[in-house]
Amino acid sequence: MFERFTADARMAVVEAQIVARESGSVEIRPAHLLAGLVKTNVPLLAELGISADEVAEEMARARRRGGVSDADAEALTEFGIDVEQIVERVEQTHGEGALAGRLGPAKRGHIPFTSQSKKTLELSLKEAVRMGDKHLGQEHILLALAQQRDTDDVLARRGADYPTLRRAVQQRKAG
Repeated sequence: MFERFTADARMAVVEAQIVARESGSVEIRPAHLLAGLVKTNVPLLAELGISADEVAEEMARARRRGGVSDADAEALTEFGIDVEQIVERVEQTHGEGALAGRLGPAKRGHIPFTSQSKKTLELSLKEAVRMGDKHLGQEHILLALAQQRDTDDVLARRGADYPTLRRAVQQRKAG
């Protein structure tokens, strides 16, 4: 499958591996794929007015909170639960980044993809085929991520839900 990837899409996957390794993860999750894409500056996001820095910052906040997204934190606030206060208390006791802590020893070499990340890459290929493209680019990975739990939320909060992204990709192809 990787032979169909464009150079930018391959670089995004490489960056996802780097992000996973730096965060101490023993597997590459869809959030790592999104972080990898953001690090490679996806033109489609910029065209939609989405700041790669904002996406990266939100993902870093979620990681610090042990995976609790901004949307989840807002929902919990409605029940009187202050996620930031909980994170601060945990960090006071166990140290900075305690909830984001290493999930395993830092690995060298290959880090495997989770089943959800594999599904994301399979969806990317399906998107490319559906659009009649012979290559698999960043835009196809982005479309797949817009359909995955956790990463879809980060994108949708910025107006980049699946239908919006699909329309934008089709308009790019037509224009």
